[in-house]
Amino acid sequence: MIDTLRLREEAQSCGISLEQETAEKLDIYARLLVEWNEKMNLTAITAPGEIVTKHFVDSLTAGVLLPAAGEEPLTLVDVGTGAGFPGVPLALWRPDIRLTLLDSLGKRVEWLTELCRELDLPDVVLLKGRAEELSRRKTHREQYDVAVSRALAAMPMLAELCLPYVKPGGLFLAMKSNKTDEEIAGAEKIIQALGGEKPFVMDYLVPGTEVYHRVVTVFKARPTPGSYPRKWTKIKETKV
Repeated sequence: MIDTLRLREEAQSCGISLEQETAEKLDIYARLLVEWNEKMNLTAITAPGEIVTKHFVDSLTAGVLLPAAGEEPLTLVDVGTGAGFPGVPLALWRPDIRLTLLDSLGKRVEWLTELCRELDLPDVVLLKGRAEELSRRKTHREQYDVAVSRALAAMPMLAELCLPYVKPGGLFLAMKSNKTDEEIAGAEKIIQALGGEKPFVMDYLVPGTEVYHRVVTVFKARPTPGSYPRKWTKIKETKV
């Protein structure tokens, strides 16, 4: 379905080296995405070339900011994963990633279950629930090296949903539009309260387009106080 050579070339232009076997698994992913999208709303992007660029390569770009592979697996939670982006492409590229996918909708979790089975990713943990509730459980709170999220919410809300999952010394990566300077600045106070440091921004050109996206990286220096995350009604009140 997709042009795997183009996929590998565009990924390489973003600093990501893909094996042919990985590209072929992403081809399976694309086929399943289009098939399931006829039954449920997973994505508005269904053209093969756009899947390559706007889903796969865009997701993989965050990989250049991940910690290098070590002796232990890299624990990564994708918060509000939706159709599996960016977590599944990252896990296919980096087999050392121990992936957890979190989404609030049961139908999406059903899709992700089938996807992981077809892609031979048996160790992926699938969670159905609200991010602000699951991060209060001991099994998930501050248990991950990295939390990622792609286009889920404004930065102040996103930080409160994601940082409680991250261990002190870990990273939170938010994949955003490059027109988000105001919301990033507006998130600095809550990020500090959650134990994070000042965000670092990496802008990049999406290959084959004139569109710039960015990854906002937050280093978590301290544990998140027990008063966070707040209830969703309070999180929504956070000013940008």
